Amino acid sequence: MVIKNKKIAIIGGGPGGLTLARLLQQKGADVTVHERDAGRFVRVQGATLDLHDDSGLKALNEAGLIEEFKKYYRPGADKTRITDKYRNILYDQHEEHEEAVGFGHEHFRPEIDRGPLRDLLLDSLQPETVVWDSHITSLEKEEGKWQLVFQNGRKETADLVIGADGANSKIRPYLTPIKPFYSGITVVEGSIYNAAEKAPSIYELVKEGKVFAFGDQKSLIVSAKGDGSLSFYTGCRAEESWMHDSGIDFKDNKSVAAWFRTEFSDWDEIWQELFATEGTSFAPRPQYCMPLDQTWEACADMTLLGDAAHLMPPYAGEGVNMAMLDALELSNCLTGTDFPDIKEAIAYYENQMRARASETAKMTLEQTEALHSENAISHMLELFTE
Repeated sequence: MVIKNKKIAIIGGGPGGLTLARLLQQKGADVTVHERDAGRFVRVQGATLDLHDDSGLKALNEAGLIEEFKKYYRPGADKTRITDKYRNILYDQHEEHEEAVGFGHEHFRPEIDRGPLRDLLLDSLQPETVVWDSHITSLEKEEGKWQLVFQNGRKETADLVIGADGANSKIRPYLTPIKPFYSGITVVEGSIYNAAEKAPSIYELVKEGKVFAFGDQKSLIVSAKGDGSLSFYTGCRAEESWMHDSGIDFKDNKSVAAWFRTEFSDWDEIWQELFATEGTSFAPRPQYCMPLDQTWEACADMTLLGDAAHLMPPYAGEGVNMAMLDALELSNCLTGTDFPDIKEAIAYYENQMRARASETAKMTLEQTEALHSENAISHMLELFTE
């Protein structure tokens, strides 16, 4: 394989980076994951993820982790309700008699919370593969190798650096100056713990699955998690600088609740429960997308995967699946026998990855626009009833 005797540094310990580390270690590669979190348990992981048969599940299967995945996924968590802004249920998957599908079926999309997915990937790696508290600040070339410089003063060297460090990748600028563009939609994300007590009406409406609510060219998506919490995010058309110009203190529950009460003033009172709990944390997230025609020249000692390579909004549910498929395809290129050297292996991977990502990003942008239009509900109903 082209990475024989090469030291590989993966920057970022999300699903994409950890999947790649597992796949490479299966082939005997020397790989280290550098993760900026101070430790494994320092923060709660995000919302539920649905994995697709031809991408996320395919990668887990190649990694030998499907049986482990079956222990942690949440049957029924993919059940969806579509409502209008008045909480009228217009479509309810819970009431449908569906043809039984399971692992191996192209339409099976099992849900798993992000935390358990990360745990099963971490547990699959060799001891000390992940180096925590590794917030990278810069890279320097030294005697033909990369020297990685971290915020805590530590330095490491690597023959190959793979940026799996998300939307604000520190690795990407070393490969390309191309930047993402603003999609026109800004999300306000939040979580409620012990939701059955603190937001009982919403908790009952979600029914341990998902709710998609639409109205006034706005969206509100709520998901249940296995720990009894709810994660949710609003989607609104806004100027790119809105999060800075709005005057909202996103660390103050009352400030965010006041904004929601005004911005969603014509919505049913039930939705106020999401913002009524003291201590709820919120994060504004302008949604960006990489240009669909982006390209760069392949290098022999650096590449990207996941959001670092092809950031896009979340409205098609493809982010984690794209990252895990990137990991699978990149590992195959680096550990196979089809290429004479690393540069050709990376060039082939990047060309395939960018073409695939461009198609998915185009679909995602169309979906983002549709879900924030006057016809959002009819669009969603058509998608689900098909």
